[in-house]
This record gives sequence, C-alpha cells and structure tokens, in this order.
Amino acid sequence: MIRRGTWLLKRLIVMVALAGCTSLPTTMPAAPVPAALVRSDDTLTLADGAPTPVRIWRPAGAPRAVVLALHGFNDSRDAYALPGPVWAADGLLVYAPDQRGFGAAPERGLWPGGTRLADDAVAMLGQLRQRHPGVPLYAMGQSMGGAVLMTLAARPSAPAVDGWILLSPAVWGRMQQGPALAAGLWLIAGLAPAVTVTGAEVAVRVRASDNRAALIALVRNPLTLRRTRLDAVRGLTDLMDAAQDAASRLPANTLLMYGEHDMLVPAPAMRQVWNHSPATVRRAVYPAGWHLLVQDLGRAGPIADVAAWTRDPRAWLPSGADLAAAAWPSR
Repeated sequence: MIRRGTWLLKRLIVMVALAGCTSLPTTMPAAPVPAALVRSDDTLTLADGAPTPVRIWRPAGAPRAVVLALHGFNDSRDAYALPGPVWAADGLLVYAPDQRGFGAAPERGLWPGGTRLADDAVAMLGQLRQRHPGVPLYAMGQSMGGAVLMTLAARPSAPAVDGWILLSPAVWGRMQQGPALAAGLWLIAGLAPAVTVTGAEVAVRVRASDNRAALIALVRNPLTLRRTRLDAVRGLTDLMDAAQDAASRLPANTLLMYGEHDMLVPAPAMRQVWNHSPATVRRAVYPAGWHLLVQDLGRAGPIADVAAWTRDPRAWLPSGADLAAAAWPSR
C-alpha cells in the first residue's frame, strides 16, 4: 500500500511537471527569470496591476474572434505554438499569456492560488474587451488553465464571454486520488512545502502526449518550470477539487474536450465532471487523443473543432468528437 501511494504521488507530480487549505510560504523567493525570457509580443496586466508577457497569433485581416488561451501547470505562453498559427489563419486572434507563477510572469515558481489565477483571468479578459470592442471573446484553458476557467465560469459574477473552451481540464481531485495519496500529500506538503520534485521517475510510464517532439520542446523550453514545490502540488489538487465542484454550474456556452488516452486526468475523474455538468455543455471525446490535445500527433481534429465551434456552437464538430462523446461515459 505504501509503495502504491508513493507511485500515485509521483504520478501527480508528473502531471504537474508535464502538463501536467494551504498557505504560501514567504521564506523562499520566486525563481529568478532570465532577462531574455521576459521578451514577448506584448503584455497584459494581472489583477494586482503587474504586467505579464503574452504571445500573440494574429490573423491577416480583422479578427472574427479573440481568444484568451491559458496554459497548463509548469507550462508557459508557448503552449499554443502549434495550434496558434492555424487558428490565426482561420481568423482568430489568440492571446496566450504566462499565468502568475509560471513562465516569465510574476512570482515564478510559487503557487499563487486558484482564486488569484481566476482573478487574473478576469482582469485579462477585461483588457481584451477594451482592446477589441464588439469582437466575440472566448476564454480557453488547457489542463490547469481549464480548471481555472471552470472555477471562473461557475462564479455568479463570471465575466461575459462568448464561450468557454476547456482542453483536458485538470480535474483529478482527491476523490479519485484516494485517501492514502490525498492524506500523504497534505502531510508532506505541510511539513516541507518548499521541497521541490520532478517526477522524472515515472515520466516514462505516464505520458502527456504521443508527440515526442512537442514533449522534448516543452522540457527544453527555458520558460518551463522543471521542478515543482510540494505546496504547489497540493495547491493544484485544491484547484482540481474546486474545478470538479464547479462542473454542475458550467454555463451552456462551454466546450469540454477530452482524449481517451489521457494518462494525467484519469477517465473516472473526467466522468465525474461529465456526469455532473449540465446537459447544455458541449462534450467532445477524441479516441486517439492524449492530455495535450492540441499538441498531439492527431491535433488537427481538436484544433479544427475549436475553430468550428467559435464559428457556430450549434453545428456538429468536424471531427465527430461530439458524437463520440454521447456514448463515452458508459464505455
């Protein structure tokens, strides 16, 4: 039982390293950001007024829609390097910021808390509304970014957007982790919150994607956080619990996307969200998809589906993933 609990903890660490009730210690400063990493296409302002770097993919002409694209845990604004140009060619103006605590954003290496991340998203969405008045606005999040948007979309005061796009949202909460892992993580993170781990011991067995080149690029990217504080792992688990709780309050203009090969968000966790989400939520399942849906070798389907859904949310998705979703929870 102890060995299994240790392996599950490492699996969770791999999730946050590859993506994929605590107080933040103040004794350890944020990881330094090399000056070269700060350069970006632009900046957006976080909820406390701090600037954060943004990578932008612009269409050739006037955009038909604007997308705020949030990355996963330990990732950065470069998470959308593969789909960004494709969406731009389809008329989408994509803004991908570094979220607080990640990339070259403020407080790099420290867990900011799910509420602060959601508040930052509110601030950035407001700025994009001001920059592009009258243009449809979408909020998209991958993995941790998806979990942040789930908690935000479920707020009574959620910002008005034209759609919420959730790419493999991180919803592996304590209910699916089991009491041994949840209790062990709570204890270890409480005793040694600033200890950092990598999860490399099980990275071979737990893969985020079938696209080896994309995974290598992620690991080699200097913006990627390669070590994870234990209090951040616990903080992410808190966020995943909150995202699961938010599932029943998701608005109708939500697209929820999941790959059947996802090893970082196990099927039971996603089924919990699936079964508690309102029937009006558009669900999409990709039989060949992994966790990083828009970076996978089969990314063309999910990428095209996002573009099509922003054109007409009532039409069938080009890939047929919404048809596959109808039977998925029962399989």
